[in-house]
Amino acid sequence: MYARGIVELFPYLMDPYSKNGYEHFYDGESGSGYLASFSPEMTLSEEQCKEAMALMRYCTDEATIKQKMKITFQHRRSMVLDGEKSSNVLTEFPRFKDVKGLIEQDFILQFGEGVAARFIERWPTTFKQKVIQQCKALPSTIDLEELIYCAEATLDEEEIDDTLALGWDSDLSSIILLLHLIPPSAQGRRRPGKVSAAQAEKNLVVFKKCGSSIQEHVDAIKCTTQPYLLAVGMKRSTIHEFFIILDKQLFATPCKSTSTLGAFDKLFKAHFVFGTMYNQMLHNMYTFIQTTIYNIDIGQVQESPRVAEVRARLLH
Repeated sequence: MYARGIVELFPYLMDPYSKNGYEHFYDGESGSGYLASFSPEMTLSEEQCKEAMALMRYCTDEATIKQKMKITFQHRRSMVLDGEKSSNVLTEFPRFKDVKGLIEQDFILQFGEGVAARFIERWPTTFKQKVIQQCKALPSTIDLEELIYCAEATLDEEEIDDTLALGWDSDLSSIILLLHLIPPSAQGRRRPGKVSAAQAEKNLVVFKKCGSSIQEHVDAIKCTTQPYLLAVGMKRSTIHEFFIILDKQLFATPCKSTSTLGAFDKLFKAHFVFGTMYNQMLHNMYTFIQTTIYNIDIGQVQESPRVAEVRARLLH
């Protein structure tokens, strides 16, 4: 197997978090990994690719759509990596907008199932409580104290506590706490000074009450934005549906999961699937999640000293 041979020749490329150490190159069970896109069944001629893309536009069978999306993955990756074509991915592959699970599938094809599962596996068990504890040592503000209060709440408490009902649920509150622990990046020379975590939060998730028009929200957007979550529910602590609002195309993409962890997981992955940059205000937070939790491109991306400092605190 090529994947095994690579890590045998270059042991430093072995992934310590996977079963055999080479699944990120190729995982035989799922057919995913870097080498998967070079297998014969994943390599299409230009004509075959066009046929698959045309079929998907009007197909109603999700299994067929997912299979065609899988075999056109390499073509899509080429578009994402091409600066002039990357903004056309959603135009060429519009089924991202109405078929759930396609963002996850593309991410798995790019990085493997082991990497794809890391945030859901590690946040609740390794990071959540440590982030809360670290935030308790920060200078107190009303926003910070409310987030800590919500992050430590149990499901039963959220149902009877009016204060908790006004805030996000425990999992999303703990993720937003990262914006306090790892402060947002400044916005350049024209906008000197620090950006507050509360300002940055608005670029991460927006709440809409049930009954509000999602399309009206999208239509009201006047400028292009980086991907963010649109959370729809009766109250912030009880979200019924999440959508990802995508950069430039302004399409609402339904998340497969209704949990806040699952929704955030898909939001992060959307950046890689569609080749979009992190929002500048969220750059430090996303970089921390990318390198520390997903372990993607460790040592290859530029990190702020604060990101490295927080990682050291949380992992020791």
